[in-house]
Amino acid sequence: MARGLGLEDVYGATLGRIQAQGGERSRLGMVALMWICYSERPLKADELCHALAVEIGSTNFDVDNVPSIPTVLSCCQGLVVVDKEGSIVRLVHFTLREYLSGRPDLFRRPHSEIVETCLTYLNSQQVISISATQFLDTRTVPFLRYSASHWGTHGKKDLSDNAKCLALKLFGRYDNHISIRLLLGSQYAGLYQPSGPLPFTGLHCASFFGLVEVVRSLVEMRGFDINQGDHMGITPLGWAARNGHEEVVQQLLGRVNVNPDKSDEYGRTPLRYAAMSGHEGVVRLLLGRGDVNPDKMDGFRLAPLTVAAENGHEGVVQLLLGRDGVNPNRSDLLGQTPLSYAAMNGHGGVVQLLLRRGDVNPNKSDGCGRTPLAHAAENGHEGVLQLLLGRGDVNPDRLDSFLRTPLMGAARNGHEGVVQLLLGQGDVNPDRPDGFLRPPLMHAAENGHEGVVRLLLGRGDVNPDKPDNGNQTPLAYAAKNGHARVVQLLLGREDVNPDGPDLSGQTPLSHAAKYGHKWVVRLLLRRGDVNPDRRDSSGLTPLSYANNNKHKRIAKLILDWKPSRLALPPSSEA
Repeated sequence: MARGLGLEDVYGATLGRIQAQGGERSRLGMVALMWICYSERPLKADELCHALAVEIGSTNFDVDNVPSIPTVLSCCQGLVVVDKEGSIVRLVHFTLREYLSGRPDLFRRPHSEIVETCLTYLNSQQVISISATQFLDTRTVPFLRYSASHWGTHGKKDLSDNAKCLALKLFGRYDNHISIRLLLGSQYAGLYQPSGPLPFTGLHCASFFGLVEVVRSLVEMRGFDINQGDHMGITPLGWAARNGHEEVVQQLLGRVNVNPDKSDEYGRTPLRYAAMSGHEGVVRLLLGRGDVNPDKMDGFRLAPLTVAAENGHEGVVQLLLGRDGVNPNRSDLLGQTPLSYAAMNGHGGVVQLLLRRGDVNPNKSDGCGRTPLAHAAENGHEGVLQLLLGRGDVNPDRLDSFLRTPLMGAARNGHEGVVQLLLGQGDVNPDRPDGFLRPPLMHAAENGHEGVVRLLLGRGDVNPDKPDNGNQTPLAYAAKNGHARVVQLLLGREDVNPDGPDLSGQTPLSHAAKYGHKWVVRLLLRRGDVNPDRRDSSGLTPLSYANNNKHKRIAKLILDWKPSRLALPPSSEA
């Protein structure tokens, strides 16, 4: 580059040096670049070195063939580096990946070569001899986890005839193969660790990865039950639908003996899986069958429409709403409907689709009495809220089972835009208390939402000093949690008592001193109408609380204010 060459010229010249090394060094350098460029995730140094040692088609893995990482780096002529933390092998710069992937002449069918390498490794005697029930120490077989979890992903992109043969060879002894544990473990992020023989067949695996040619070969072979459930009762069709492999779904649906509506152990059907993941093509294929129930619920009473609405899959929702027999108001175990879930997660497009239906109840409440509007308000989805408020039949001030209004949920979570929208509704009471006599202002003050507090204080019909059932005021909650700005706002009101005790006799100053909130203590002490010596029902003063909780600075602050706290001006510190 110092001689005026561009970046691509530098890469080209360096590749020329790699290839000029000749023999094994040239091969190691180029294959290493191929792996790093096309792998599904970053590889560790030992994974790459074992991958480079695989002789495609060999039944044995020769450990003596594993190169050292310094050798690999040397063969790559500076184009590859290893992170010191984590030992991850990377290309020297992100532009190199773009350069390599844009040169089809460099690597012939890289994904197919990777598949063949992975499958050769999985078919090797070293891997086959590992028991599926024993503790697995992957340090001796570092390439095993990548091979088991990703060979099919590469195969989906390019599968040679040799790779297909290697896959069928693997499936011939797949029942007790260790790779099943690793594949399924990667799917459940380590939360599920299967052990021992599992009814996860080669057909399940090929359907999982979407390998249509392998699936076709397997279903034509004897011994594979097309409707067999695996360890969770998921059929091959279920895996293909779950992962969105349309060609495999079409292939399996073409078999006369397939059950397209078979549920797993949790009652989830292939349609339910496809709807949840938003695979429109698969949903369309399944809905084209007359023997698929489009409204079948799983064990949690979740129907395909519900999970599609929950995840915001508008296309799938539209397909399901167009089918007879689909109930758009169906409730799950929590009493929540498709509209509830769509509103809760802010999926405005789905909400619009559902509201266009004349048979959708926009006011239907769940098991806790919360309506779709309450869910939208609580989660701050202004667009959805506007859609619901645009309906004349939606009550914006409806109480749930705990006597909470939508405004309370929005105030508690600090959603200023939602609060403003609700306050603009003439039939919303901004000072209505919940079952514990806590109004929206108290919820906002407790959580330090200054903007919401300001909006509510701007209303003439909000009492800023309204106590709850423990006689605590919004000021007491703000002081207890150290929200100095909210305390300042409330102290600016003439109708707020800064020294009001709760049922236990504790004042806002007591709460602030107890929890060590220095700036709140300062704000309260600066008031001439706050008594720092006031005792509660236990005889404790704010100073007692500061000392008992080892807040030395707070204690000193209170002591320094005595005895001349009223005669002298407060500290100049902000």
